[in-house]
Amino acid sequence: MISSLLQFSARWMYLADILFGFVVGIIRGLRELAGMNNNSDYVNIGGEYVGAFTGRYVLPWITVRIMLGIILFSALLIYKYRRRHASIYENIEDFLQNNTLMPIRYSYKEIKQMAKGFKVKLGEGGYGDVYKGNLISGPFIAIKMLKIKSKTNGQDFISEVATIGRIYHSNVVRLIGFCVEGSKRALVYEYMPKGSLDKYIFNKEGVISLTNDQIYEISLGVARGISYLHQGCDMQILHFDIKPHNILLDENFIPKVSDFGLAKLYPIDNSIVALTAARGTIGYMAPELFYQNIGRISHKADVYSFGMLLIEIASRSRNLNSHAEHSSQLYIPFWIYDQLVKNTVTEMEDVIMEEINDVLKKMFIVGLWCIQLKPIDRPSMKKVVEMLEGDIENMEMPPKPLLYPHETIQENLDSNSNETESDWPTSYSEEIVTNPLLK
Repeated sequence: MISSLLQFSARWMYLADILFGFVVGIIRGLRELAGMNNNSDYVNIGGEYVGAFTGRYVLPWITVRIMLGIILFSALLIYKYRRRHASIYENIEDFLQNNTLMPIRYSYKEIKQMAKGFKVKLGEGGYGDVYKGNLISGPFIAIKMLKIKSKTNGQDFISEVATIGRIYHSNVVRLIGFCVEGSKRALVYEYMPKGSLDKYIFNKEGVISLTNDQIYEISLGVARGISYLHQGCDMQILHFDIKPHNILLDENFIPKVSDFGLAKLYPIDNSIVALTAARGTIGYMAPELFYQNIGRISHKADVYSFGMLLIEIASRSRNLNSHAEHSSQLYIPFWIYDQLVKNTVTEMEDVIMEEINDVLKKMFIVGLWCIQLKPIDRPSMKKVVEMLEGDIENMEMPPKPLLYPHETIQENLDSNSNETESDWPTSYSEEIVTNPLLK
């Protein structure tokens, strides 16, 4: 770094010498035009005579030389800095110029005014902080200030605007506008007063509990939103981050899918997705993102995530119970499967189910179908909506879900499917704990 600066300094000091010589040449020409031939009244500087016109009112040539070097060097640093940061937004500007978007483009000044100085924070995450604001016309809005990540080259911003900016659905959060100005990037959404779904299903203090009918309607709404993303648009939109935190609720508890920072656009007829790296949240990510030998990545990855979400909504607990006394209770979907097969009622820590009625049973069965290990065994989201809307009498129980492709575990599951939870092999519980999907 120091050597680079020294090289730049030497280069620009050399340029300063050239510029100084140019200035001296101009002075010399002016002097000759004025008929100043008597050199006795002038000072010899660099082989040239500079007199009252320069000597008395201009800084000595050494000072000028140094100042020019500093100015040029500073200009270079500023240019390099701006060029480096401008490259982050080149993709964004190209994208905005080549796409006709419905959302409004705001200036940062307008964003700051609408956010009232960013005083009320609604939440924060890996992609940025969300603040409450108001449109000029009055309605509340949520303003998401994206964090600058040079490695993404603005891809997170492009993903959100390219996906959510082109659609409108009652179960997908609406993008009102955006801001791209210098280093500032913001997304303006409709305001969801009830917040995210996670605080309603994980028994947080001070939050009202939802009825079975409410959680059923929320689940059905989320399924419809994802189905629309997969098949209702001119392009197939894969979300890749379906989880309770990304499901927002309006004043009537109508759910809306949000946060499209990891989303990808694909042609409708393209059933196979090419990804260079796994994306999503551990615990909701489909197994094929880890194990390539069970199937190719497709829209079925979102189906798996929805299945995990659906089981959490219906059970009102997280899918991984670290305080479980038995191995079958460690992973909630296994425990749910046992309850459905045995048709029994049990009590777990923080999870009390007085009865599994038809609404919950239907949600559990659909969720278990969605989290099948192989993508080919999972239904499409369109089929999931049909199953949730249909009668439970027409539904079949799925096979017991697996966590990973392992022949010995498959054999254990087949041979011990009717055993009690205390009879499960010890190695099985150890495998669950070390599984990358649950870490």
